[in-house]
Amino acid sequence: MDSEELRRWKCPAQGLLLAFPGPSDCPSRPLPASPCLSFRVLPRVDSIMLVEEGFNVTSVDASDKMLKYALKERWNRRHEPSFDKWVIEEANWLTLDKDVPQPPGGGFDAVICLGNSFAHLPDCKGDQSEHQLALKNIASMVRSGGVLVIDHRNYDHILSTGCAPPGKNIYYKSDLTKDIRTSVLTVNNKAHMVTLDYTVQVPGTGQDSSPGLSKFRLSYYPHCLASFTELLQTAFGGKCQHSILGDFKPYKPGQAYIPCYFIHVLKRTD
Repeated sequence: MDSEELRRWKCPAQGLLLAFPGPSDCPSRPLPASPCLSFRVLPRVDSIMLVEEGFNVTSVDASDKMLKYALKERWNRRHEPSFDKWVIEEANWLTLDKDVPQPPGGGFDAVICLGNSFAHLPDCKGDQSEHQLALKNIASMVRSGGVLVIDHRNYDHILSTGCAPPGKNIYYKSDLTKDIRTSVLTVNNKAHMVTLDYTVQVPGTGQDSSPGLSKFRLSYYPHCLASFTELLQTAFGGKCQHSILGDFKPYKPGQAYIPCYFIHVLKRTD
């Protein structure tokens, strides 16, 4: 995702341009200093790119490691006006309305939660009540006319086939992935957790600087498209315009191309 792709994606919030690649017929235009709320502070991803492009960004994370990185990056670049204004907060999705101060006027022009982040929140009670609360809190951060952009993996495909979609991952260098093993945990005959065991090639970590292999495991709650769509619309009280993309491309149910990720774009209409 580069600056040119960012400039080409126009969202319906006061001409706001966001960091989501994809086709658009809209001409490039200078970026406004619109307030954005980002849920990730990873290097060169989401928050930092938006700050570099001149947005007023509030970044939140529950990870001490990610917050430490963000604070260090802000300090190192504090002489740049946009970085000096970058707001970084520790926050929990379940208490987001208490953890994050909203900008004057109420709500952000854009709230961004990408990279399958939301699926890391487990369903501890078994009734998705914590998912509902978290999404309600996230939706409350969006001003009238603002947008929420949130994604999840294509768990429909994973649950029906037992494997991750075969396409190239849109978020990381997937040609370094050597193997992905998928496990599905069911509770009372309902999918409760998907675990992906990765084997990836790590350049220059083996003997004589040859590529080495690294293994790691990630676990997620398997949000299916229809049920997650319903959760989102409930979080907005039905007062939203909702469109769905597959890997940042127009998506139609039953299409031949199987996306790795579904991206939901919701504009608040109340």
